[in-house]
Amino acid sequence: MRIVMSGASGMIGTALSEQLTAEGNEVIRLVRRPAESAFEWTWDPDKGELDETVLDGADAVVNLSGAGIGDRPWTKRRIKVLTESRIRPTQTLTNAMRRLSTPPGTFISQSASGFYGASRDGVLREDAAQGTGVLGHLTFEWERMARTSPSAVRVVTPRTGVVLSTSGGALGPLLPLLKLGLGGPFGNGRQYWPWITLADEARALAYLITGNLEGPVNVCAPQSADVNTIVAELAKAFHRPAFLRVPGPALKLVLGGLADELIMANQRMEPARLQEAGFHWLHPSLPDAMAWLRQEMSS
Repeated sequence: MRIVMSGASGMIGTALSEQLTAEGNEVIRLVRRPAESAFEWTWDPDKGELDETVLDGADAVVNLSGAGIGDRPWTKRRIKVLTESRIRPTQTLTNAMRRLSTPPGTFISQSASGFYGASRDGVLREDAAQGTGVLGHLTFEWERMARTSPSAVRVVTPRTGVVLSTSGGALGPLLPLLKLGLGGPFGNGRQYWPWITLADEARALAYLITGNLEGPVNVCAPQSADVNTIVAELAKAFHRPAFLRVPGPALKLVLGGLADELIMANQRMEPARLQEAGFHWLHPSLPDAMAWLRQEMSS
């Protein structure tokens, strides 16, 4: 397959590119700088500029563009960056597909568990209603823009949760603290995080490219876990204590809305559609994930 990908240099994009290439696919990476090889193509999503020639003959388009959600506090300016860095690339890609007489058959446009809002009771499957807050609104518009693709295109919006990896993501700032024995739960620790390993994230996205699912798909592990359990398993995996709990008020003071909607968010998400489709996880449980993380750290 020939696959065009935006956001290919990010943590998920790098893992997915390696996964797809290992499976024998050709991956064309969209870059903002001058292209340096036949496997790169220059675009400017801020200006809405993309020569649709790159999409002509492609089997699928994967859209992973977007500034880091948890990289810094959410000022008004930062929220604007988070929104525009997702909406503009998505719009640029859908506009380019509409200019083709035969567009790619599949469009995988990343979304996030933030669609469900900050604090929801019960199990969240793909038919759950949109939540409130910054992320609820942002992801709704992100998915809406993806659906402006031509009607012949199968559009999938993977709602990804917390990606566990030694190379960054949610564990980026936490792993060094855990190694020092300073890491601990956030708030009361009873909030559920929909987690998945980076390896399974890449495999799930590759599965969605070749499958027949359409619309929103929850991308997380089948075993749900609260923050207390996740941090305890991490501490056990790295043979360190994790007793320094970070109180909710302190998080809110430092991080503002980011604390409520990301760190303290309660989202017991279930990957119902992936399970029904028969997707196989390499790391379906936290012990499996911890064993993989230890192996990654030692390699």
